[in-house]
Amino acid sequence: MDLAAGILIVGGALLGGFVSGLAGFGTALVTLGIWLHAVPPAQAATLVIICSVVAQAQTMPAVWHAVEMRRVWPMLLMGVIGVPFGVLLLGHVNAADFRVMVGVVLLAFSSVMLAGRGPRALAWGGGRADAAVGLAGGVLGGLAGLSGALPTMWATLRGWSKDKRRGVFQVYNLTVLTAAMAMHAASGLITKQVGVLLLLALPGTISGAWAGAHAYRRLSDHRFHQLVLCLLGVSGVTLIWPVLVQLFAW
Repeated sequence: MDLAAGILIVGGALLGGFVSGLAGFGTALVTLGIWLHAVPPAQAATLVIICSVVAQAQTMPAVWHAVEMRRVWPMLLMGVIGVPFGVLLLGHVNAADFRVMVGVVLLAFSSVMLAGRGPRALAWGGGRADAAVGLAGGVLGGLAGLSGALPTMWATLRGWSKDKRRGVFQVYNLTVLTAAMAMHAASGLITKQVGVLLLLALPGTISGAWAGAHAYRRLSDHRFHQLVLCLLGVSGVTLIWPVLVQLFAW
């Protein structure tokens, strides 16, 4: 590995860790676009999963007091159940088209909510609704690696405080990503090359997550709400960007 690739790995890890510490998600959003310039896609995907788990586990104590397991566990259970169903759909659904569809939904949702025209603090939705969202998120995770999109949108619609909201989608993402990491390990994807990349990435991930967690404490509920919506919007743009590039290329 040359010096430029090493700088990309370290810099991407630092930025990804900071965003994860600040918002509770977003490691892949930040790092993949950087790391794919330095390492093959398969290694980058495994590296993202491991660094995501490390960053979210590191910052979990900051929001653990707001986690209500009675509310979260149906979402967690159904999310893990949904992952293999999403994997089974891979052979029947065009993953690229599906990512674009989800990207459009994320972009539209974040735009409407930022404009102040979306519903706030839904009065309906209990354990069954949480479980349904968790199941759908797990399917999306297995199909297109988008496990956190629906739980994050759902927590936003419920109008919860920043700690309560983050306690839901961070616990969910950590659980689903840990399951994905175990699947990668069982499939032999955590190779010696990935181990070398981890030696470079983990210090930046850990220090970035620490800095992000400290910045998170200074955010008001309103600022956190805006941050989450902006990240969802950027995620949407990232998902549809390859299609836009192809359209303009024509």
